[in-house]
Amino acid sequence: MIKCTDLTKKFNGKTAVDGISFYVPDGQIMALLGPNGAGKTTTVRMLACLISPDSGDAIVAGHSIRREKDVIRAQVGILTESPGLYDRMRVEEYLIFFARLYGIPASEIGTRVRRFLELFDLQDHRHKRIGTFSRGMKQKVALARALLHDPRVIFLDEPTSGLDPESAKIFRDYILFLKEDEKRTVLLCTHNLDEAERLSDWVGIIDHGRLKHFARTQEVMRGHKGPREFRVRCALDGGTPSQAWLEDIVRMVTQVEGVVWVKVEPQDRSLLITFSASQVEATNPRVLGRLLNEGIAVIACEESTRSLEDIYLETVSGATSTMRQPDR
Repeated sequence: MIKCTDLTKKFNGKTAVDGISFYVPDGQIMALLGPNGAGKTTTVRMLACLISPDSGDAIVAGHSIRREKDVIRAQVGILTESPGLYDRMRVEEYLIFFARLYGIPASEIGTRVRRFLELFDLQDHRHKRIGTFSRGMKQKVALARALLHDPRVIFLDEPTSGLDPESAKIFRDYILFLKEDEKRTVLLCTHNLDEAERLSDWVGIIDHGRLKHFARTQEVMRGHKGPREFRVRCALDGGTPSQAWLEDIVRMVTQVEGVVWVKVEPQDRSLLITFSASQVEATNPRVLGRLLNEGIAVIACEESTRSLEDIYLETVSGATSTMRQPDR
């Protein structure tokens, strides 16, 4: 579990993290998104007790980052963007070294190390020096180090950066295993929005040190804070509909109370009507009723989800949808 309350950090008078608050329950994943310099890494470093906040507090794995730093450090795993590996050490001895630092019982170290060597396909490279590895191979070693002691809370900064597609999938599957089977809590910082969308239960978007958006991922995808978008597919009897008829459909749907904008797209033997609506429970039946009254056969109606990229860009840069609202 991670619970932040008004967490703030300044460097030389400049605010890097500005009073952020959020809560991630046990066994769930939060994706923390934001542009470079937004405050993601500083937030992670405070939560992992690598640096101290100037004000506010956070509870990580049941302990305060202000009062119980040593306890937290023993119960979290962290992968930073620059992991700081010991290049002169060989992989196996490096992981054994950290297993001892973590306080893993001597009788378990060999099993733990072999488990992660095999998981990240490092078994055949265990006697090689880390400094000879590619960036992707070094990332695997850093991931193994972060997960070696089965931490209760895991902080990951760009974890799949440099990994080949197969290794990235293995890692994502393992993180989902830790969440679902082991009930671990994960804070994931990434620029890979597709990865964030697939893995996370919660999404936070930080910009200029402030948490501008925080919600469940599925709520974010539905765009719950604004008008919701729906698609209605209708049957076309045959032939290509005229532009005038399409404009009549747009005008008709636009006049329904609660409709924000409308777009129509003729497709193969069907017509796709996309619209956004406020007060969905009242607006949607009106739209469908109007279409049916006009003799238009409705095949299906479903809610459209927005991409996480859309939400991210709107939050960080104020970008808006390219859809145009028809004249009323």
